[in-house]
Amino acid sequence: MKRFLMICLIALVAVSAFAGGSKEKAAAAEGEYANIKIGFIFLHDPASSTYDNNFYQAALQVQKALGLSDSQVIFKWNVEEGAPCYETACDMADAGCNIVFADSFGHETYMIQAAREYPNVQFCHATGTKSRTEGVANFHNAFASIYEGRFLTGIAAGMKINEMIAAGKFPAEKAKIGYIGAYPYAEVISGFTSFFLGARYVCPTVTMEVTYTNSWFDIAKEKTGAETLINNGCIFISQHADSEGAPKACEERGVPNVAYNVSTINLGPNTALISSKINWAPYYEMIIKAVAKGESFATDWCGTVDTGSVELTELNEKIAAKGTKEAIEKAKADLASGKLHVYDTKSFTVGGKHLTEYLADVIDKGDFQPETNVIVDGVFVESGEQFRSAPYFDMLIDGIKKYE
Repeated sequence: MKRFLMICLIALVAVSAFAGGSKEKAAAAEGEYANIKIGFIFLHDPASSTYDNNFYQAALQVQKALGLSDSQVIFKWNVEEGAPCYETACDMADAGCNIVFADSFGHETYMIQAAREYPNVQFCHATGTKSRTEGVANFHNAFASIYEGRFLTGIAAGMKINEMIAAGKFPAEKAKIGYIGAYPYAEVISGFTSFFLGARYVCPTVTMEVTYTNSWFDIAKEKTGAETLINNGCIFISQHADSEGAPKACEERGVPNVAYNVSTINLGPNTALISSKINWAPYYEMIIKAVAKGESFATDWCGTVDTGSVELTELNEKIAAKGTKEAIEKAKADLASGKLHVYDTKSFTVGGKHLTEYLADVIDKGDFQPETNVIVDGVFVESGEQFRSAPYFDMLIDGIKKYE
């Protein structure tokens, strides 16, 4: 009875999610995608979380591009990282979904559990690490080389900092960035390190101070974190957390900032510079087309700038330093050509030393033991096909310190 009621609820959500749509959209899709039905599981709702909204907007984009009807797309919001995820995934499979996607790291174990029970349904999970080790043929992980996007926004930040130094707002040695991170996980550490390296690429005196909220979404903590870092002398703020708390604090204090997942210029017209984001539409489109054709697809997939998976939001020309757009485009071209590498070991030190090898916990056996040397030809090889899509850069490099 519980399963039946849940199926009914999911069906109701699917219908109501697009209430008011055209008659054409209400009809089932025809042609090669007529047999596709895809369910999306979100940790939060798109109205409150920039993270979940980013996934949602990509889903709407692909639904429109492929002509999927409302009855072919199911959305489920506020699904906890626990048994509710497993139950929701199973209910979606029972409701006829041949693809189920979940967006939060903590959903992974429960998605795998559902995948084992429904071998004819493809279960896809963002940010996870276990698809290569679990041996479940219909379970997949996906991520993107977002560290490249963060590096590029770091360049925008460094250009702005240089402009402020030249204007006499503070001396070069006081160029300290503040960063609000959700958790001290590799995904967050990789993100703030690549952002820092981008800023230092154009402003060599930059340092960074990081504080953690221990929550992916907490408006009050993120705002307080930004205020604390500003009070501690940080002249620029960035973040890997999912609310508008930090951008609002920056606007109130007149401190420039870079956000994540969505443009925050509407929240901070005088301070919001740019954001980086993962565009999930290329991945959604790929898996839908593969399932429609009865083809296999990657167990562990990593999108890039070239696949359209790593994007920057609009640059706020009102506050950006002169030449920022050109600097970003040049760096993007150099990254694409291989002339530039975000984690070139010559560009950073740990404990005063350049690294020649580093063992990372790439193969997730649940023991948290590093086993893979990820430095190849002088470069720390982060997210990609060579090792794993989800980030594993987890060290604190010189120039970055945790706020105490």
